[in-house]
Amino acid sequence: MDTFEIQTQQRNEFIDITDRVRHHVKRSGVRQGICVVYCPHTTAAITINENADPDVVHDMLLWLNRTIPKDQPGFRHDEGNSDSHLKASLVGPSVTLLVENGEPVLGRWQGVFFCEFDGPRTRRVHIQSLGA
Repeated sequence: MDTFEIQTQQRNEFIDITDRVRHHVKRSGVRQGICVVYCPHTTAAITINENADPDVVHDMLLWLNRTIPKDQPGFRHDEGNSDSHLKASLVGPSVTLLVENGEPVLGRWQGVFFCEFDGPRTRRVHIQSLGA
């Protein structure tokens, strides 16, 4: 398993980590199998989506922030980040990629993103590839 840190800059942001995932898979020596990318934080997530047009990330963050605003009447969590926990739960803590010929299988426009919902912070990401 590989672990790396990410220093986020904003409260809500998506950071493209596709190159780090590809590097891990190549270093792992796995030719056929799976690669799991996991975030061990309750206010951050991992997703796969389009990385060719930055407007897609903008629109996703816009929707998440409109749908789950930071301050809502009735939130009781003392840290003031209940919205971050909700966003992280909706997006999810991990993705699993197929590995074929030593490469993660992604669509033409797809990338792997670390999703920060309670930054800025220093975060960790774990990546593990399994197979032959």
